[in-house]
Amino acid sequence: MTSPADPHTRTWSHINGSSQDVLDRYAVTELCKGWPVYRDASEWMNYRSLFTDDACVWTTWSSDLPVDKFIEVSKEGKKNGVFIMHRECGTLAELGDSRTRAIGKMKATITHRFNEGDVAYDVDCDCRFIFFCEKQAATQEWKAKYVKLFYEKDKVVPVDGQTVPKWDKSELSTYPEGYRHLAMAQAKLGYKIDVNLPTPHDKGLWKRMYGEMENWLEGREVDLHWA
Repeated sequence: MTSPADPHTRTWSHINGSSQDVLDRYAVTELCKGWPVYRDASEWMNYRSLFTDDACVWTTWSSDLPVDKFIEVSKEGKKNGVFIMHRECGTLAELGDSRTRAIGKMKATITHRFNEGDVAYDVDCDCRFIFFCEKQAATQEWKAKYVKLFYEKDKVVPVDGQTVPKWDKSELSTYPEGYRHLAMAQAKLGYKIDVNLPTPHDKGLWKRMYGEMENWLEGREVDLHWA
């Protein structure tokens, strides 16, 4: 579970404010919701329009990839039968003081369908997508430059209500608590899993992520490419 301590050191514009602030925050939350709506439906042109030209995204199975490469490997995965869906569970945004940067926070559940032999099951992973957004000077449009997630908890869900695979607990424990079942199942498909993603159980990465979010909002450089 998360700590009762507030991970932020201050507050930014996240509710109320001027009409322009409200409109900007709405535009950012609308952008965030494009991930589950467009990627799940393979609406790739709409999905690509959410991002800057040089955007980078992180997932458990892809690590960090430029968004165009991420779209390419996502298409290939779907072609090979990979079935991942997302349920958006609430989204808010924070504006930086300059009003040209924002952080979008989208609570979601990733649902990945797997088949092992004759056993079909889902892994549901509760997470928060963090969108590092910037307002484009030429167009005044909001775009996402980085997307990285907090992975909070996951579980295996039997499709038939009763049958799930039996996994070796020692192997399962090699993956971070927060997305270990998702990681285990994805690794069985041949994916190289990124084990350096923030979870509530790794306070170092958890704090680092919040630190980078604050750096972004305050107009400083950020480093999300963690070894």
